[in-house]
Amino acid sequence: MTVRIFVPGDSGALAVGADEVAAAIAAEAGKQGLAITLVRNGSRGLYWLEPLIEVETPAGRVAFGPVAPADVPGLVAGLASAPADPFPQGEGPARNGGGGAGPSPEEPHPSPSSARIHSPLEGRDRAAAPFTAHPLYLGLTEDIPFLKRQTRFTFARCGVVDPLSLEDYRAAGGLKGLAAALALTPEAIVDHVTQSGLRGRGGAGFPTGIKWKTVLAADGPRKFVVTNADEGDSGTFADRMLMEGDPFVLIEGMIIAGFAVGASHGYIYSRSEYPHANDVMAKALAIAESAGLLGDDILGSGRAFTVELRIGAGAYVCGEETALLESIEGRRGQVRAKPPLPAIKGLFGAPTVINNLLTLASVPFILAEGAAAYAAVGFGRSRGTMAAQLAGNVRHGGLFETGFGVSLGELVEDIGGGTATGRPIKAAQVGGPLGAYFPPALFDTPFDYEAFAARDGLIGHGGIVVFDDTVEMARQARFAMEFCAIESCGKCTPCRIGSTRGVEVVDLIIAGRDVEANATLLADLCETMKFGSLCALGGFTPYPVMSALTHFPQDFGIFPPGGRMEAAE
Repeated sequence: MTVRIFVPGDSGALAVGADEVAAAIAAEAGKQGLAITLVRNGSRGLYWLEPLIEVETPAGRVAFGPVAPADVPGLVAGLASAPADPFPQGEGPARNGGGGAGPSPEEPHPSPSSARIHSPLEGRDRAAAPFTAHPLYLGLTEDIPFLKRQTRFTFARCGVVDPLSLEDYRAAGGLKGLAAALALTPEAIVDHVTQSGLRGRGGAGFPTGIKWKTVLAADGPRKFVVTNADEGDSGTFADRMLMEGDPFVLIEGMIIAGFAVGASHGYIYSRSEYPHANDVMAKALAIAESAGLLGDDILGSGRAFTVELRIGAGAYVCGEETALLESIEGRRGQVRAKPPLPAIKGLFGAPTVINNLLTLASVPFILAEGAAAYAAVGFGRSRGTMAAQLAGNVRHGGLFETGFGVSLGELVEDIGGGTATGRPIKAAQVGGPLGAYFPPALFDTPFDYEAFAARDGLIGHGGIVVFDDTVEMARQARFAMEFCAIESCGKCTPCRIGSTRGVEVVDLIIAGRDVEANATLLADLCETMKFGSLCALGGFTPYPVMSALTHFPQDFGIFPPGGRMEAAE
């Protein structure tokens, strides 16, 4: 019997030793005479448990984590001595603490320490004792509460399949969306996307169907589809994780977009900081071409679509769509004035669909399962799912795909488990380095584009960075201005000059010089940047600055009358 073992090849897992664990498993299996097939899958997104090792059983895949090379001999010995079917009664391994070391219902998110606590085995797990008694045993992967609570549309296969196996992809439901699209007219495809309510996942939340309809209606001898995979927000990793774990879903989404708008060529714009993702993506493109999924006659349909991977040097501003187009065209990444919109005059002057990677990767589900199935999930005008990425000082960091409407407090405190330090949460920054800081008093805000905008925030790409009560918010405001000054493309004055002046003003406030007057000046400067900048870099930098000033004035040395004395008491 050959045991199939999954070890993530995801960058997050590699950073904590997944390659070393994989090598140790291969070597130890050889020593102990255990026949194995080692699969390098993507990550499931439970990063505090990486490297998360999975073992295929007749009852389903069971998980162990976080696994270090030193844990491997015991793990392999348990596998070698387990019966062929470790759960012979067909009931599967113990779940949620029913025996073994599985997480209990009372503890929604297993921690490494809790995973090592195991109770005496009972009933059916007794037969599988060598298996389930391992201190890192977590039970069925799908039953880990962090994973079980999710609604995975876009990330359904991520961490499940071999990312470079087209057979795996097809067996797990891949290409159903493309098959459906091949039977539809371009107008019908666009209508499906429109009816689904899908909005751009890059941050702006613009309706995807309207953008596609504009490109479809635009005249031009050639059109393009461009994937914005230039994921530069701090605390975000969804694009990278999907490229490394399920690259074919992006390829399928781009082909569908091409059919919908009349484009026959597409670009994926990624960044040099993602070498593993770029390597997987390049290999997936080559496999797709050799299999006839890309080329002049896609799956025998007579339709053509090709995709090219372009890698930028990592300038933050190239995440802005027009700067990205400039970069693809071989020029310095600077924003373009709009209009014209890229949908009318985009890449090389041609009508162009430019969407975030997650937007395009959501399309195959919509075509395969229907627009109504996608639109049935969500909140208000925000339909479908969002990949919330929990990072920073948080106990359970990772990717949590769920329908819009979950509150920020649920994501940070319940799902994320609070801070890693165990100290009180002071703020959560949502939407990357240009997102607002939300204090716990606003944690009832639903994860929804409009709800966040109503509280002077933005969802952005879904990144949530948690801070405990030791953070100094005035210095965070300074960081926002400094970040903008460094990353500004320099084309517009409010961004280029305003950010530099902003750093100076915050420095004066931190130094305690004319605090009230400089705070007023800072607010005025933010107003100018917000409404006078050409793009979101300068226009959104005021969000972290003003939210820090508004919700944490004491960190700037601003106290209400008598406030400083009260604080001292």
